[in-house]
Amino acid sequence: MFNFYKLQIALKNIYVRIVLLLLVALTAGLIGWSADVAQDRSPLLRSQDISEITALAGQRARLEYLLVARPLSDAPRYIFKFKDAPQLHVVKVPSTSHLSLEREVLLRNGIPYAIARDDFLASHKAALQDEGEGALSDSAAFAKRHAFDFLLIGLTLFVLKFGIPGMGVTATVLMPDQLKGSMDDLIGMDDIKQEVLHLEDMIRNRSVYQSHNIDRPFNVMLTGPAGTGKTKLAGYLAKRLNIPLIQASGSALESGYIGGGSKALHTLYRKACARGNCIIFLDEAQTLFMPRGRGDKKWEDDTANTLLGLLDGVAKTAGAGVIWVVASNFDDASTAMDEAMLRRFSVKINFRLPNKAERGALLRSFLARKADGCVAWDRLDLNQVAEMTANLSPALLETVVERASMIAIQEHTIIDTELMFRAFERATIGLTDRATTAEKTRQRERIALHELGHFFMQIDPWLRQGLSLAEVKARSPLLKISTESVSKLGALGYVLSAGDDVSLRTLEEMERDVIQLYGGVAAEELFYGARGISVGSQNDIEKATALLDLMVNKLSMYSRSKLDYSQFKNETSGEHTLTQVQAKSDELYSYTLRAIADYKGQIEALKDVLLDRYVLSKDAIFALLEQQRAAQPANRG
Repeated sequence: MFNFYKLQIALKNIYVRIVLLLLVALTAGLIGWSADVAQDRSPLLRSQDISEITALAGQRARLEYLLVARPLSDAPRYIFKFKDAPQLHVVKVPSTSHLSLEREVLLRNGIPYAIARDDFLASHKAALQDEGEGALSDSAAFAKRHAFDFLLIGLTLFVLKFGIPGMGVTATVLMPDQLKGSMDDLIGMDDIKQEVLHLEDMIRNRSVYQSHNIDRPFNVMLTGPAGTGKTKLAGYLAKRLNIPLIQASGSALESGYIGGGSKALHTLYRKACARGNCIIFLDEAQTLFMPRGRGDKKWEDDTANTLLGLLDGVAKTAGAGVIWVVASNFDDASTAMDEAMLRRFSVKINFRLPNKAERGALLRSFLARKADGCVAWDRLDLNQVAEMTANLSPALLETVVERASMIAIQEHTIIDTELMFRAFERATIGLTDRATTAEKTRQRERIALHELGHFFMQIDPWLRQGLSLAEVKARSPLLKISTESVSKLGALGYVLSAGDDVSLRTLEEMERDVIQLYGGVAAEELFYGARGISVGSQNDIEKATALLDLMVNKLSMYSRSKLDYSQFKNETSGEHTLTQVQAKSDELYSYTLRAIADYKGQIEALKDVLLDRYVLSKDAIFALLEQQRAAQPANRG
């Protein structure tokens, strides 16, 4: 294993050499400074008499050169020399007089002059100093010029005395009485809580498991999306076991120094061993699970190699009571991970996003913490709110509730379904702005048609099945259609829909997703023609392309050969799959264009209302559709 202490000694030797080199460089600088000062000691005539400058108009023939030094300072200097005299004349003038002299004397009389360059100023420092500044000014100038060198020497000496910055890790030690909450705070998640209870039993009854020849540390790996409670669970486990929790971030191990991560891990381990029974919790540790040997630099895997050794419990006597719990937002099912590292974890707990029932329970729990009178429970449909917040983590659900409280406080109201809807919109989409599109009537009309195109292609399958509008409304995930701009999305309008808990989508469902994405651009072509399509469809086309690539290339949904064509890099395979993607895109877009033509009248009627109101909720849209159907019973929905 890599010997960090030998590296530290080698680094110190390097730093000592650096210090010596810096001292030599500074000595050379001092010698050069002395030479510069000596060079400055030439015949010098100082003056503050402006008439010397005005007199140059009649002395142009004698003038060898004229320079202006520091023209933007409070006291510019005019430096000039005559051809027939060795003296260097320096005339110091106020900045208020400089512009007049330059304009009225130099430019008007065509006297050639230039701005003094840095190298001239450096070699004629004495010419620019006022009389009486003396050695003190020279010392100040030297110190200013070599300030970085002095700082570097100071940092080097600090490193030699106190160690290399960043080669440690900031860890927080939390005692059981400092840990808040309990397992009951994990609303739902019964499968995960059961796993934790099994883990607790293994740790408490180690001897029972030793009888089955299981005598290795019960290291734990927590995986799953951000905000699902991995950090809280580590704290709950430590509290239940009544042992300290040492918490650190996996990213803090990346110090940028060779051996820094290894030293940090050893420091954490020694700190844990000193406390006996203890949990070391490494959050955001996904980089430690990447396959080793990816790079040419051997030291890149030192941190992971060190962790492998510590996870094995090499020093069983000292670290028998140490439990490693690491958290990652990725798992081995979605990301390639190091097999040796994965084998070190006898317990793997995969967190998931809450389902609809769990989201409702979480929302009720968050809202119940508020004082009486803050929530209008009789006007709050948590089932509806849970439905619209699909695919949100517990942390994001709590953010939605906090945003609802902020809006309620600002508007002097109480939380109900409508306010929770607005809070969800604000937390997920961001701030909407009506003023941006208020005066853009033609653009708003295009936006309204575009967004209504998305909506009608969303409900098209159910309408073609002959379902009633009430049944279609019950199935539609639509929440609202808006022609307000959203800076976060860079959009001038949007269709807001509730998420979908279903993750295993079929070919038919994915094709419907593509058709719905094409609904906006198809509506533009329907009303403005093929050459009237705007760039507003860019995001829709990008998403549709990604879906088609997944369906054709990676999932091979349109081929009897079930292959991931994206793994074949040859040009023939690429051309073949590109042809398939283009053909399927043409087929789905052609269907979208034909289908949306059936709703042209309804889109046009809804467009006018949407332009007037800016926003139409799901209830408002289906109410308008019912009115249209009642007024024209012969028309098809």
